[in-house]
Amino acid sequence: MTRITRVSVDDLRFPTSWDQHGSDAMNKDPDYSAAYVTLHTDSTHTGHGLVFTLGRGTDLCVSAVEALKERVEGQSLSKITQNFATFWREMTTGDSQLRWLGPEKGTVHMAAGAIINAIWDLWAKVEGKPLWRLLCELSPETLVNSIDFRYLTDALTPEEALEILKKLEPTRQERIQQLEATGYPAYTTSTGWLGYSDDRLRQLCQEALEAGWNCFKIKVGGDLEQDIHRLTLVREEIGPDRVLMLDANQIWDVGEAIEWMQKLSRFNPLWIEEPTNPDDVVGHQTISKGIQPIGVATGEMGQNRVLFKQLLQLGAIQFCQIDSCRLGGVNEVLSVILMAAKFGVPVCPHGGGVGLCEHIQHLAIFDYVAVSGSLEQRWTEYVDHLHEHFEDPVVIRQGHYQLPTAAGYSLDLKPESIADYKFPDGRVWREHQDRLNS
Repeated sequence: MTRITRVSVDDLRFPTSWDQHGSDAMNKDPDYSAAYVTLHTDSTHTGHGLVFTLGRGTDLCVSAVEALKERVEGQSLSKITQNFATFWREMTTGDSQLRWLGPEKGTVHMAAGAIINAIWDLWAKVEGKPLWRLLCELSPETLVNSIDFRYLTDALTPEEALEILKKLEPTRQERIQQLEATGYPAYTTSTGWLGYSDDRLRQLCQEALEAGWNCFKIKVGGDLEQDIHRLTLVREEIGPDRVLMLDANQIWDVGEAIEWMQKLSRFNPLWIEEPTNPDDVVGHQTISKGIQPIGVATGEMGQNRVLFKQLLQLGAIQFCQIDSCRLGGVNEVLSVILMAAKFGVPVCPHGGGVGLCEHIQHLAIFDYVAVSGSLEQRWTEYVDHLHEHFEDPVVIRQGHYQLPTAAGYSLDLKPESIADYKFPDGRVWREHQDRLNS
């Protein structure tokens, strides 16, 4: 029996802002960062999870993990997983004083999600399986019993979720074999950060084409004429027929989004991502109606399953973008994937950051194998940043994620990376401060 003896958390920050990596209309100088959680046990296994952040504020997430860790320390893994929905509810809402800071959203919820993801990582390691395989081999009953359906039953009942999972259970292995042969389709965001020069934009598009990419996402929303200029360059490089997505990162008002996208429609984008405030469900619905046939995609800032429920119920999105570090861990992600299946909306997970691509490959694979059974209109985001710091980084070939083979959730960071990028005393940050002081 594996028992969690201690929880530790590190503040890790990577200076991506120095080269404008990750820059967009709303986030001009992000330093991709993480509150990195480690579950220590009485066995040889450890579990890892993280809260993805953009630099300042990571210390708040570390404090939130510290505030929650007593709820998992001393618990046995089997006791948690046998009653996972009960544990999830206790972790996310069991402390009424901490719940008041949400509820079920924001820093505390994200910290709870990091701990919960670390539990899934630990469970997969104990079973000796990559997380996607653990999920795909769990029974429909076990999966449903890991989900808290409170607030969801007007959109999805446990019985409906069970029916969705049972329908594809007999043919799961067929789809696993397909993905082992082909990989899971992806799109790249690495070519289109807003702070990149024209020359760099062209060069990156050319390099991506040579690497086999056929789906590209470009950041927009800073300046309309500049957007038109940049998208003209992109279309010149990738041609008229390859898939192009746009991402405004919440910069517009509702009417502005519709007007702006009508002017960018000449570039034939598949979707506009995060066109307005991420909590504005009716606003997304209005935009969706106003820019057809261009789709609306959102979810990376989706704070909980209830927000996704409303987006799906109102037909406000055509693409559902789950984020593995903003929702409350795998359990809540499962509920959103199942709701999206019921409403017929493809799941296209949000990647990038620190470890998000490592997370989401497992979730996308599970969605296809066990829930949707379809790859139509489905791509998982890929951003070529910081993978070298992970022991089991993502593998991309010809624009497709290759199935992870190592046990766990692919979240083990290299010890030397933790030592170098720990804030503020890691080597990189000490040297940076020395340069500022010189």
